[in-house]
Amino acid sequence: MNPNTPRAPDPCLTRRGLLGSALGLSVMSLLGSPVLLAQAAASVAFTKDQRDQMTPDEVLEMLRAGNERFRAGKMHPHNYLAQKQQTASGQYPAAAILSCIDSRAPAEILLDTRIGDTFNARIAGNVVNDDVLGSLEFACAAAGARVILVMGHTACGAVKGAIDNVELGHLTGLLEKIKPAVAATTYSGERSGKNAEFVDAVARTHVQQTVEAIRKHSAVLAPLAEQGKIKIVGSMYHLRGGRVEFLA
Repeated sequence: MNPNTPRAPDPCLTRRGLLGSALGLSVMSLLGSPVLLAQAAASVAFTKDQRDQMTPDEVLEMLRAGNERFRAGKMHPHNYLAQKQQTASGQYPAAAILSCIDSRAPAEILLDTRIGDTFNARIAGNVVNDDVLGSLEFACAAAGARVILVMGHTACGAVKGAIDNVELGHLTGLLEKIKPAVAATTYSGERSGKNAEFVDAVARTHVQQTVEAIRKHSAVLAPLAEQGKIKIVGSMYHLRGGRVEFLA
C-alpha cells in the first residue's frame, strides 16, 4: 500500500460506528443471554418473545446490573418517546416491584429500567394488602412477569411511624401491617424511631415478612414460585450509596 494514499476512516471511529458500539454495549449490559442480545438489538422495549425467554434469575441479574449502572452514574440514555411508542400497543414487563412511596426511592430509576420493563406498585411502607396482592397476581399469572421484587429502604418514615405507634386517619391501619415486624426484630439497643439502626433492622424484617405473606396468602402466586416459574425476592435500597441489596 502506498503510504501516501489516504486511509479510509475506521468505521469504529465514525459517528455511526460509535453509536452502534454504544448501542451494542447498552444491550449487552442489559441482557446476558446471547439469544436475547440478538433479539433486543433493534428494540427499545421487550417483545413478548424476549421476555418469555428470560428466566427469573436472568431478570434478577438485569435488575442488579441496572442498579450497578445507577450507582456508577452510567445509566443508559433512555429514549422515552421511542419506548412509549413501542409499548403503546402492548406491554411485556419482566418483573413486578412492590416498593415504598418515598420520593427518594423510585424503583424504575434505581434499577435503570425502561418503559415497559417492570410493573410498579408503590405504597407507604411497601405493605401488601388484598389490592396489592391482586395486582401482583395479575402481573405474574396474567401478564407473564418472572419476578416479584419487594423493595424496602433505609430511613423509612412508615417504619418509624409503626415503631412509635403514630396514629393519623387511615395511616393508622396501614402502620398496623408493619408492627408485626417491630415485634419480630431482635435488637438489643434502643427500640425507637429515633434510632436509625433499629428502624433499618425493622424495615429489613418487614420486607422478609412481606415476601412470606405474598407466598402465604396468594393461592395463585405460591404454586408459580414452587414450580420455579417466578421468584419472589426481598431487597433493601440504601439511601446512602444507592445500593439495592437483594436479600436471600
